[in-house]
Amino acid sequence: MRFPRPRSLAGQLFAMQVVLVAVVVAGCALFTYISDGRQAEQAAQRQAGAAARAVAVAPSVRAAVDDHDPSKVLQPYATEVQRSTGVDFVTIMDTHGIRWTHPDKAQIGQHFLGHIEPALRGKTFYETYTGTLGPSVRVVTPIHKGERIVGLVSAGITVDEISARVRSQLTALFGVAVGALVLGGIGTYVVNARLRRHTHGMNATELSRMHAYHEAALHAVREGLLMLDGQRRIALINDGGRELLGVSDEDHVIGRNVAELGLPSPLTGALLATEPRVDEVHLTADRVVVVNTSPVSGGERRGTVVTLRDHTELQAVMGELDSERGFTQALRSQAHEAANRLHTVVSLIELGRADEAVEFATAELELAQALTDQVVAAVGEPVLAALLLGKAAQANERGVELLVSDDSSIDDGLLPESLPARDLVTILGNLIDNAVDAAQGTLHARVTVTARACEAGLILRVSDTGPGVDPAHAEAVFQRGWSTKPAGPGGRGLGLALVRQTVLRNGGTLTVTESAEGGAEFTANLPLPTGADSGSAVVPAIPAPLGETETSSREAANGAAPGGTE
Repeated sequence: MRFPRPRSLAGQLFAMQVVLVAVVVAGCALFTYISDGRQAEQAAQRQAGAAARAVAVAPSVRAAVDDHDPSKVLQPYATEVQRSTGVDFVTIMDTHGIRWTHPDKAQIGQHFLGHIEPALRGKTFYETYTGTLGPSVRVVTPIHKGERIVGLVSAGITVDEISARVRSQLTALFGVAVGALVLGGIGTYVVNARLRRHTHGMNATELSRMHAYHEAALHAVREGLLMLDGQRRIALINDGGRELLGVSDEDHVIGRNVAELGLPSPLTGALLATEPRVDEVHLTADRVVVVNTSPVSGGERRGTVVTLRDHTELQAVMGELDSERGFTQALRSQAHEAANRLHTVVSLIELGRADEAVEFATAELELAQALTDQVVAAVGEPVLAALLLGKAAQANERGVELLVSDDSSIDDGLLPESLPARDLVTILGNLIDNAVDAAQGTLHARVTVTARACEAGLILRVSDTGPGVDPAHAEAVFQRGWSTKPAGPGGRGLGLALVRQTVLRNGGTLTVTESAEGGAEFTANLPLPTGADSGSAVVPAIPAPLGETETSSREAANGAAPGGTE
């Protein structure tokens, strides 16, 4: 059994409004009817009063009162007054109430039906009384002759006549009421037809249920969602949007312009843009977000729908993956070169030059191990050590020498849990990649890395022999999208922006200056808990005379691939 679908909200409102209009019109009609009846009665009193007073002051009436047969003179006169004034009767009587005139001649000489006492006292009064013509609204006024009252005049209009007048007015009123109801119904239908289009014919229960689902879905979605109106004010924002933009629940952002949120300029520009944005990567204070915007239009207003996706963890994992991929490629290259060196050793042995084979193999092992020993001795933290070794192999393949300074010293277990290794990989990996890019192709291409824990905190410094950074761009270099290299398919200018974001998130500072070799020197200083300094973790570098360490490292890096790569 199928139950009928409840009437739509627009239909319910239409029915309610029609009933309301009908009630209002009926009420107005009833009020007008009662008001018109009262006004008709008052008009009848005024009309009858004017006729009675006019008769009472007429000289011919006063003269006829003293005649031996007043009816002979007054009856025609009363009939003419009655016809000309529109009243139903004009009765002239003596002071005892005996009629001299009456519309029905048979009533002449009979006693007047009604009250005459106030008139005998000289007062004009009104009353509704049932006489020979039926109920009527009448006026009784005295006829004065000098100081004496010599007669009375009564003029009136029957209630039936008054009702007939009201009925004629009621007919016109009914027509106006019907017209008002029709116009009100048409207006209500037009309004509700528009409402029906906007509500898609849903009833109140369905709208309430949809709103509940809408709210639940809005708060359940982890992606950020913003809706901006035509003036770029926030019309809607979900929990994910607040989290990704760093807006707390206490901040009343609904109705505020996006430019007032204090977001980074590139992100604000993307949100305010009128054209669509697709998968743009932007940085907030502590997150990497992917922004998609889609302008919408409807009716007289325009707006924008914005979705935000959190790529902070993904970006960090991608950085680690890139480092691991580079390290794997370096190992593959070194394995290829190791095979070449092995063939060389075997060939020397086959030629009977065993001593030279041993010397060649030993020298290659010592050179390959020298950089590894230096890095491991200086940086005991395994993730950073692996990163440096991998970056050294990558730099070597690109013709750049990567050195670890003598004062580098980070013991394993020294770094606090509040400073995750992933953040260190993001900072040092991006700085080294940028430094290698800058130094590649220069004379004596070199990148020097310093990683040291001291009382001032954890210092990560990377310098290169590249062209350096213009002091005028010392701040802009950390902005998202800034780069001196041509943009690729995915864009450039994200690495240093990520570094700065990570450093600031950990409460540190990041600066860029000119290095001693003429290139750029980036220094990240991260605070460490009290007591976490180099005094508990100093590991001496590889013993070597001053200046010899860099030479041996350079030879190790160059010797790691004497034959080149495929």
